Amino acid sequence: MNAVLEINNLCKNYADFSLQNINMSLEKGTLTGFIGPNGAGKTTTIKSILNMIQPDQGKITVLGFDSVHNDLAIKSKLGVVLDDGHFYEDLTLQKMTRLIAPMYSTWDNQAYHAYLDKLELPEDKKIKHLSRGMRMKYALVLALSHGAELFILDEPTAGLDPLVRSELIEILKDIVLADNKTVLMATHITSDLDKIADYLFFIVNGQIILHGPKDEIKDQHAIVKGDPALLLPDHADHFVGLNKSSYGFEGLTDNKAALKKVLPSQTVYEVPSIEDILNYYARRPSC
Repeated sequence: MNAVLEINNLCKNYADFSLQNINMSLEKGTLTGFIGPNGAGKTTTIKSILNMIQPDQGKITVLGFDSVHNDLAIKSKLGVVLDDGHFYEDLTLQKMTRLIAPMYSTWDNQAYHAYLDKLELPEDKKIKHLSRGMRMKYALVLALSHGAELFILDEPTAGLDPLVRSELIEILKDIVLADNKTVLMATHITSDLDKIADYLFFIVNGQIILHGPKDEIKDQHAIVKGDPALLLPDHADHFVGLNKSSYGFEGLTDNKAALKKVLPSQTVYEVPSIEDILNYYARRPSC
């Protein structure tokens, strides 16, 4: 595997939260979804990758460079889109870009204007007058214009209406991934990743609880529904979570093949969404 990002045994302790032994590897030309509830540790992990905070333990390698000792070399190859943005509100896009472009020796002004036109961003408009969706587009344009190889997106679609979210997802597919770039997308809006992700890492309470290729994870799991009378005590071992009432039961299994061998054919098996999987794992007492 051609790893663009490697995280090994990353730990960070705060008074009320701990990031515990995070391990992650991203393959070139893929989009990896980094999924978890708010406060699960996504932003702490990203800030560690970006050398914005110092971990207590662990090593991070970005594009072959040690993240601590090669900070400037790495930053020139990263495209970062953060939830809160870091632009001067009273500047126009044109003036903001004039400040940013000289920081990159690889800046391509022709590509920059082509992306502005493609995404319909007005250069004479002030940052403070941009919608949240337009700010996200502008951040992507800047990253694309200096030839970023790895895109790190922290909640890029949070607070956007479904139409704008869908548009940004299409931009990632048609522009970023089509050019064999690599994307780490941290989000709690899992429906976006159902459409585009190659790999998934689920984080809950500072721990990676599940990871792997998206299609394999979804194929391994199933939402199971049926009559509670069909359930025997030892069937509980096959479920991540299980809800029962007098009307029926519903649960998530992480071993669909094994469960099908022991439960009667009257049971219904449905393909879970990424949100279904996250919600069941996040509700487990051990998480």
